[in-house]
This record gives sequence, structure tokens and C-alpha cells, in this order.
Amino acid sequence: MPAPLVLFLSSLQSIIKTDQSSRCGVKMRVRKKEGKEEDFMREKIVVSIVKAGGRPDLARSIAQEVETSLSRNASVTTEQIRTEVFSRLQSRDAKTYNSWLEYDRQNKSRS
Repeated sequence: MPAPLVLFLSSLQSIIKTDQSSRCGVKMRVRKKEGKEEDFMREKIVVSIVKAGGRPDLARSIAQEVETSLSRNASVTTEQIRTEVFSRLQSRDAKTYNSWLEYDRQNKSRS
């Protein structure tokens, strides 16, 4: 495996471990697009933002804000999470926001 990829994957693992240890115990459920439900996992937001080019500290901050904002709900949709993330990312890191949008357009058939 190329050295830059190893470093990147190692960095992501570190981010996830740090984020998992700081979870506040919220038991929110997420309804996926296809109807399946799963537990809310803040670290998924963190990893997605970092993969789009965002700084880990910004990713953790946005993930925490989104979790806090939506935590009054027992269940949320992936679209609600996406909207919350995009709103914050657009105002704080336009380059990462645009990178994420481009990924969605190319890989998830979203506009």
C-alpha cells in the first residue's frame, strides 16, 4: 500500500477513535434512504467531511453540532443529517462543501 494512503487511513482511524470516545450517549435512530434504520454515529459525519478534504477539528465540531441539533428527535433521516451538515459546511469551509457536492453528483446521483 502506498505510504500516503497508509498515513491517510491511519489518520482516519485516529479520528474515529477520538470521536467514539467523546460520544454523549445519544440513542438517536437514522432512517436510511432505502427504509432501513441504524443507530446515529457521529463518526460517520466526521469521516465524510475529512474524506471531502475538511480538517479533522472542523469535522468533529460540525458533527457535534449536528448531533446536538437533531438529538431532540428519536429518529431522523439521512437527508436531515445531510442538510444540517451542508448548512454548516457551506458557511465554514466552502472548498470542502463543493468537494462533497461533486462526490455526491458523481457517485450518488444527487444534484
